[in-house]
Amino acid sequence: MREEENKPTSKKSILRRIQNKRWALPAIYIASAALILAGAIWAQNSFNDSADNSTDKEEATGLGNNMEEPAIEVNSHLEKINMPIADSQLAVIKKEFYDKEADKEKRAAALVFYNNRVMQNKGLDIAAKDGGAFDVVASLSGKVNKVKEDSLLGNEVEIEHENGVTTRYQSITDIKVAVGDKVKQGAVIAKAGRSLLNEEAGTHVHFEIRQDDVALNPNAIFGSQLASLETKDEAADKNPSGVSEEEDPANSDSEAIEDPSDAKSSDDPKEDPSDSEMGNTEEG
Repeated sequence: MREEENKPTSKKSILRRIQNKRWALPAIYIASAALILAGAIWAQNSFNDSADNSTDKEEATGLGNNMEEPAIEVNSHLEKINMPIADSQLAVIKKEFYDKEADKEKRAAALVFYNNRVMQNKGLDIAAKDGGAFDVVASLSGKVNKVKEDSLLGNEVEIEHENGVTTRYQSITDIKVAVGDKVKQGAVIAKAGRSLLNEEAGTHVHFEIRQDDVALNPNAIFGSQLASLETKDEAADKNPSGVSEEEDPANSDSEAIEDPSDAKSSDDPKEDPSDSEMGNTEEG
């Protein structure tokens, strides 16, 4: 019994001895403060790390989403239609667009003769003033929807744009683009070349701009914004009769100059040069 009574007394005595030491209480306070401070610092660091990781994940997720979304050319419809050569001052037009409203001499000069056939030029044949090769550039930003090798046309690239507009580049070589490529206005797509259809033009590019597959006169719209071109529906609203100028018989050019070789050929019937085209050939 005495031993059991002495045990609590001995524990209390030990505590009293420690408390009687001058350094005991300050040491306990300092140790407690150190533990509290260490805990606070650890908690703060844990919170900051969690916040940083969350921000990094959000940024990474946002970046991934942006990479998946295709770039949208929001201002492409505001671009002005340019010539397919970087410096238009160095260009010369070898053959003009066939304009039914032009005088007889200009219409005759815009005819293309090939293999006893007479065709209207549906674009412009553009060469360098020095007759040398040059880079052919995209007239407008768009997406390449055709790349075609063709000895008659001298190869072809077609680019689609807004408003039902397409641009065609023929008589070219060293093509730099493929179907599906998105190109910026002014980007090099090929080099000027030669074609069998218009050998007289030498090294040149045959350039066409079409809307809803109707050939437009490039000279009349160079420098105009793409958005300014009328769509087929807009044109129909202005012409409710449904008769286009090309369909109006009054605009036919039945007196245009024909290829002299036609007169010597008994196998081929004479054709009206204003209405004839060579099969699927687009140049001319």
